[in-house]
Amino acid sequence: MQVSLIGAPTDIGASTVGCRLGPGALRLAGISTAIEAFGHEVMDLGDLDGPANPETGPVDGYRHLDEVVEWNSMLRDAVYAEVEKGRLPIVLGGDHSLAMGSVAAVAKYCRDNGKQFRLLWFDAHADYNTSGTTPTGNLHGMPVAVLAGLGPQPLVELAGHVPAVNKDDIRQIGLRSVDIDEKGLIAEHRIECFDMRYLDEVGVRKAMKQALAGLEPDAHVHVSLDLDFLDDTIAPGVGTPVRGGPTYREAHLCMEMIHDSGCFGSLDIVELNPALDIRSTTAHLAVDLVESLFGKSTLLPTHRR
Repeated sequence: MQVSLIGAPTDIGASTVGCRLGPGALRLAGISTAIEAFGHEVMDLGDLDGPANPETGPVDGYRHLDEVVEWNSMLRDAVYAEVEKGRLPIVLGGDHSLAMGSVAAVAKYCRDNGKQFRLLWFDAHADYNTSGTTPTGNLHGMPVAVLAGLGPQPLVELAGHVPAVNKDDIRQIGLRSVDIDEKGLIAEHRIECFDMRYLDEVGVRKAMKQALAGLEPDAHVHVSLDLDFLDDTIAPGVGTPVRGGPTYREAHLCMEMIHDSGCFGSLDIVELNPALDIRSTTAHLAVDLVESLFGKSTLLPTHRR
């Protein structure tokens, strides 16, 4: 397998600055070496160079809209170029607003090539706000809504098709912090969510089997991994931590089951804030999870009970 790393060092859509340093921290934590250990070729394309964070307030319900559009347009083009070559793109973020560009690119590729697409959104937050529901105007709280066709025209049209992603193809996993008006939109649009209560009640294995159900053999699964998906006791280096997330082993099981599906095709790693991390704990955990996505296991599958 050929893998492409694409750095997107921006916190343009976030409430807390610092995740612009995430790509460098992931590289220092050894992400390239970790993937190469599985026999894959890794090409690091370096960092995209987009507008700086002006740190201004919201206008008409959006903070930094023009800058977010510019970053995501660049990222969409970069990701599409790699997936079109048959490579597996990994976006090193950066804040989660970047998924508007990366997911738009992969969804467009799948549509152009008649492939089934599935978006697995690992996050403590639903990211389903609009300009009318957001309490902050931060665009990292809106990417799922934008991908589902709700939002400003330049963003919802990034994939060349509205919506970029069919609502039936979205699975949200690990939710435990959802704004009041977001809850209504999620229910109205019937977004399939596996919140923490559901994971507690049925278990991670059953929830992931449901999230991966119905995939065709050549389907493309995009994993959008916000590191605040994890419990903050094991992943302190995030801007919007929420207590009560998955444990270390539960998170690895999620990634292992995605690998076992045979459909893993692209990845975002976002919201890593090294300024808030403790001895690079979160960066190294992110790399550990990537290893599980690429097939790390204690035993060969045939030797498990």
